[in-house]
Amino acid sequence: MTQVINTEVNVNSFYFRGRHGMKTFPRQIEWDNNFITFGEEVGLRYLIHRGKELVQLFDMNGADGLTYRLRQEGNRWTLVGTL
Repeated sequence: MTQVINTEVNVNSFYFRGRHGMKTFPRQIEWDNNFITFGEEVGLRYLIHRGKELVQLFDMNGADGLTYRLRQEGNRWTLVGTL
């Protein structure tokens, strides 16, 4: 079941993956006074170009068993929802 959230969140830490370790992924977010941690072995990153603007979407598996979709636009992070 999908839950739409669309709330701005803080990303507390990141990890690096990919060739030469240059792809960044969120490691932990703070949402509604709770901390949600994601594992390094899981996570998908989508790059979307809108004109000159770059938007990144992340589908991350949380330690609680839920999959979270995050959107990054510049320095702003939004928890889109759970999948």
